Amino acid sequence: MVTSLLHFGAIVGGVVGSVALAGYVARLVFGSAQLPRLLRRGQEQPAVPAGRPLEQVAADLRRLGAQLARVPAGAPMARRRGLQAAYDDVLTEAARLLEVPHALERVPPGRPRDVERLRLQAALADAGLAVPD
Repeated sequence: MVTSLLHFGAIVGGVVGSVALAGYVARLVFGSAQLPRLLRRGQEQPAVPAGRPLEQVAADLRRLGAQLARVPAGAPMARRRGLQAAYDDVLTEAARLLEVPHALERVPPGRPRDVERLRLQAALADAGLAVPD
């Protein structure tokens, strides 16, 4: 009884394994699967850029700067703070892409952060990025 169960398990395992292997081979042939990295030779993967292109970051910086300058006086403070936070995020992304040192993320909100923001804008302008005032 036990040997017949072992034989049955071996047969079922063999059938399942061969179907899985046939499916994997079919995916390899038709291109929807790849060999494991250890078995691939000479196929270097192209380098993936780290982040967005600088042109897109600069366009977002100009767009957010213009939106921030046009916030009306009676607008909710949440709108201004949200735009300012988005602008700061794009500024830090531009600084990372151009390798400009900054402390904008570590400075608390208020006048010190405003000063660091102006300093970072000047540093990015010195690095060649057109930053709105």
